[in-house]
Amino acid sequence: MGRVALQRGELVAGKYRLERQIGSGGMGVVFAAMHVQLERRVALKFLHEDAAQSAETVERFWHEARAAVKIQSEHVARVMDIGELPSGQPFIVMEYLEGNDLDNIVKASGPLAIGDAIQYLLEACEALAEVHAQGIVHRDIKPANLFIATRADRTSIVKLLDFGVSKAAPSWTIAEGPRSLTSTSEVIGSPRYMSPEQLRSSRDVDARSDIWALGVTLFELLGGRSPFARGSMPEVCASILKDEPLSLTRLRPEVPHDLDAVIRRCLAKEADARYRNVAELAMALRPFGPLGIIDISIERIVGIIQMSLMASTGRADAERERQYLSRIGPRLGVPRLAMAEGVISSLALDHRAGFLLSRIDGASSIDELLDVSGMPRLETLRLLCELVDQGVVALTRPR
Repeated sequence: MGRVALQRGELVAGKYRLERQIGSGGMGVVFAAMHVQLERRVALKFLHEDAAQSAETVERFWHEARAAVKIQSEHVARVMDIGELPSGQPFIVMEYLEGNDLDNIVKASGPLAIGDAIQYLLEACEALAEVHAQGIVHRDIKPANLFIATRADRTSIVKLLDFGVSKAAPSWTIAEGPRSLTSTSEVIGSPRYMSPEQLRSSRDVDARSDIWALGVTLFELLGGRSPFARGSMPEVCASILKDEPLSLTRLRPEVPHDLDAVIRRCLAKEADARYRNVAELAMALRPFGPLGIIDISIERIVGIIQMSLMASTGRADAERERQYLSRIGPRLGVPRLAMAEGVISSLALDHRAGFLLSRIDGASSIDELLDVSGMPRLETLRLLCELVDQGVVALTRPR
């Protein structure tokens, strides 16, 4: 495979001076660089030259930048710029992070303390709350993509990495090896962390697939190994599809049974049996983290999810209203009774339909009827559609 022909000290796009390589993968390479005008260190992520020949691969690369830039959470590595080399090879400019990912930390130091693991996972949930609110499924949640960065005051913060996973899966890999900051992923997720539905079809996944991966991640942070069989790709996939996860309390007896139950619910084979969103998961984890500290994260997560659900309900209501109005006819039409009152009284109409009929006389438009109906807007439109369909009400052109 052709590699990016870049050298230390090279100036990219007239402003980024390359300092050293800090990460690499099958599809690309990551350099630390200095913005020469701003004197600010950044990370530049490049595609390899031959990978850049594929329009699909390049589009996936740009997708990573577009997905990450939509998320405002402090727990997502910021994308600051994009560009192309004279050769056409694309690059993404990201914030430079100092620290290590959780995969390397657990390999070097062993399983984490329960409170630390819960706090890290909740910070990841903060990021995912915004990701899911944008309609994005990350599809590659794992310890290697949770980077523990060091702030200026030397406190730590979780940064969610790698939004570049696409619907195409060119290869599989089990032995992932050490991962450093923002190295490029080759596959649509990693088999050890993929939900059963993602293994069957990566197109047909939603936020609950990320919740599965959070469950696997938390198990590994506390247990030091996967909850499913290790080995070849077929063995891993078969275990995920048919085996029950290992008991975390057997590996580590001091882990509360209730916490083990939370993880097992994340790892339910059927998506409907898992937590519906990261807010529900965060609330379930609350008893096991450092109280006070994690409450701030939980409040943020719940707030984001609630706002997202309200927005989603608003969009769904707007679509239903559009459908009702398209059935009724011209919005400016004047609603009028189309049957004699004696005939109407013989119909088996429920009290709400009868109440709406009492409001029709004098209404000069559908909008006015909606205002005076005294019922929720969608309920009024639903009833009006039924009355129009039954021939009880007709819409006439305004004079």
